Amino acid sequence: MAIDVTSPALPPQVTAGLEMCGGGDADALAIREVLNRVGDKWSLLVIGTLRGQQVRFTELRRRIPGVSQRMLTLTLRQLERDGLVVRTAHAEVPPRVEYALTDLGATLVDVAIGLASWATANYPEIQRSRERFDAGTS
Repeated sequence: MAIDVTSPALPPQVTAGLEMCGGGDADALAIREVLNRVGDKWSLLVIGTLRGQQVRFTELRRRIPGVSQRMLTLTLRQLERDGLVVRTAHAEVPPRVEYALTDLGATLVDVAIGLASWATANYPEIQRSRERFDAGTS
């Protein structure tokens, strides 16, 4: 679920963060659009999988558990549209299509790895917090 950074009901820490980034409408739009792209369910996994290599569609799908063919196709198209992934079609029989990160997309690799590492390291604590919260609200 994306956060609407233009919402009047933003928490103070988000508002403060926007002010630190300049806080203007253009900054808010940039933050919202980029986070919507890279913060979706599959984009960071695709970016991490493409790290430093060209990968065929079927291999990408194999390496990303749970992604459907349709969702992988949509994700790759959006990443390509945003200039983060390049698609190379080879004129062969059978046709071969490979995907790779652009230079811009490669700048997201460390961010993706950092976020994935944070999520893995902190997931047990998040789960415990959820359990405590759910026990207290039921």
